[in-house]
Amino acid sequence: MLKGKEIVLGVSGGIAVYKAVELTRLLVREGANVNVVMTKSAQQFVTPLTFQTLSGNPVSTELFDLTRRSEVKHVSLAEKSALLVIAPATANIIGKIASGIADDLLTTIVLATQAPILIAPAMNVHMWENPIVQDNIKRLKKIGLKFVEPGSGYLACGYEGKGRLTEPEAILKKIKALLK
Repeated sequence: MLKGKEIVLGVSGGIAVYKAVELTRLLVREGANVNVVMTKSAQQFVTPLTFQTLSGNPVSTELFDLTRRSEVKHVSLAEKSALLVIAPATANIIGKIASGIADDLLTTIVLATQAPILIAPAMNVHMWENPIVQDNIKRLKKIGLKFVEPGSGYLACGYEGKGRLTEPEAILKKIKALLK
């Protein structure tokens, strides 16, 4: 079903980045061409080399990259994608998108794409429950962005509750449904 589909996987910074590695593997196994875009914070948890090895594509990390061809990276990735997935999506990246802030490659792609956008949040339970975060999510849903609800359980911060990045298989299932 995903064979030949162009998917941009945006990875923002949080401990759940390791699950985005597995999601990349699953997408490639399904035949998708995955282009990973990592925020600076995401690179603190997993290196771009991991995603490059699994996706078979260079990983994009900078809005202005003078070592690549003279294409406008955020436009070229936005135009060719059938779907933009952000997993994990931190409270920070959700807030920036909801406010229309485009100060890095990932948020710029979000504003430039015409493709559907799927957001998989991951954060501390108190951040997830914060009315500001919930208002941002409502705003994004209202304009058509899709979400995969986070799971509940023990969180890396030591708290327990809702905020865990849902499992990669569940994200894959939602991706397939959106691309039907």
